[in-house]
Amino acid sequence: MKSRQRWAGLLRIALSLGTLALLLHQVGGDEVVRVLQRANLRWLGLAALLFLAGIVIRVFRWRALLHGLGVRPPFWVLLKLYLVGNFFNTILPSGFGGDVVRVLELAQQDRQSAAVGTVVVDRLTGILSLMALGLVVLPFTRGLAPWLVWMFVVIAGGGLVGGALLLEGNLLRRVTAQLPQALSLAGQGKLAGIYAAVTGSGARAVWQALWLSTVFNLVNIAIYWLCGLAVGMAVKPGFYFIFVPLLSLTLLIPISVGGLGARDWVGQPLFGSVGVPDAVAAAMTLSVYAVTLAVGLIGFVIYLVEGVAGLVRK
Repeated sequence: MKSRQRWAGLLRIALSLGTLALLLHQVGGDEVVRVLQRANLRWLGLAALLFLAGIVIRVFRWRALLHGLGVRPPFWVLLKLYLVGNFFNTILPSGFGGDVVRVLELAQQDRQSAAVGTVVVDRLTGILSLMALGLVVLPFTRGLAPWLVWMFVVIAGGGLVGGALLLEGNLLRRVTAQLPQALSLAGQGKLAGIYAAVTGSGARAVWQALWLSTVFNLVNIAIYWLCGLAVGMAVKPGFYFIFVPLLSLTLLIPISVGGLGARDWVGQPLFGSVGVPDAVAAAMTLSVYAVTLAVGLIGFVIYLVEGVAGLVRK
């Protein structure tokens, strides 16, 4: 099993790097490098600071959900786990590898079901808020291709309905009640226990998480906008409210490392639809990854120091 997982991980890394290499070949890798060399480091530095601020906001969001379940780990512990998780998000296949790390680390200190459930809701409220922001801004955004408008409405609308059903809980419990215990969201099974944590934080905690998610997503959109400014991308700020949700969904694709390659491919038709050259679009999405990785190094240092300290104590 471990050997199979290792090969699967290597395959995903190869796919991520392969798709990125193919993209750079098609859009002109030399031109992308030239755009990056001219990038405004001040804008990128500000984007990195906002990214760090966004992590702090997400820690408050996670803490609100944990408090709703009666789990109260210290704030600095959650901050440490989020920073470490952010690092693993940039180097592990898919953009939620760090979520697994957060679950494993927190489960050593508190209830495992609470760790899994709140991490799921933490990520879910972020996505729902981002989709809702896009739908609010969409009527005021001019110049988008009709196919893109309809695609976003379908994806965002479907995501909001599905997410609301998942958080509501009762309907899905009734639907799955007759399934085997291992698959049912009702009863005493392990999956049901995790789902109880997903729905058990309470309406107040979920609404607080959604509010914090809205603040975070405004910061997240600003990060993309700053990275666009850094590489000379002249795109109306309103377009980012539509493009960033779609780009963020690529982080959930389990065939790339931190969205590398997948996000860049999706960015081409999105920004190309509003007249952005392919090389500039690729430079922008790569800049976002670079900012994420730069902040992720903080988590790497924390993880390394704690690992060394653990060895010394042994």
